[in-house]
Amino acid sequence: MATDRDTVLLAAVGLLSRQPTAAMDEIARAAGISRATLHRLFPGRDALLHEIATFALQRMEAALDTAAVDEGDPVEAVRRLADAIIPDAELVAFLSGESKLFEDDTITDGWDRIDARVAALFLRGQQSGAFRIELPSSWLSEAFFALLAGVGWAVQDGRLAVRDSTRALTELFLGGAVRRD
Repeated sequence: MATDRDTVLLAAVGLLSRQPTAAMDEIARAAGISRATLHRLFPGRDALLHEIATFALQRMEAALDTAAVDEGDPVEAVRRLADAIIPDAELVAFLSGESKLFEDDTITDGWDRIDARVAALFLRGQQSGAFRIELPSSWLSEAFFALLAGVGWAVQDGRLAVRDSTRALTELFLGGAVRRD
């Protein structure tokens, strides 16, 4: 039976989000594979963390592409982005919380590219009058990702239902970001 790397990565995220110091054998058990198989896939903990981060960044880039954040009404683009990225909220939460990953330039460069795209969405929204102008677009991006990570943790811990997560994210975020005259 072939081992699906994505399934192993998601199982690792599920465990490491709750138990950041979990050993490789615990991660293997959570993924339903042997420790030897885990080590064949990822030669060590650092390799596993790097692979999770790369996977998370790829999924985030895909969500940005799917949401077409450069097109249309900025408020609707945020809603499309939330719809596209909510399935990966747990990955974003993990990526946000694993400080060791920020020692890796390829990971920080990837995060910076994603953050720049989202900040550009908010700047476009500010320029069109949709978003508040007294808040820097870079801060709006930071706030969006912080709320997204919060959704990931809340869903994982059972404090927020998956079916309510997109609405919770968009309503809370847009409630503070949308310009009111």
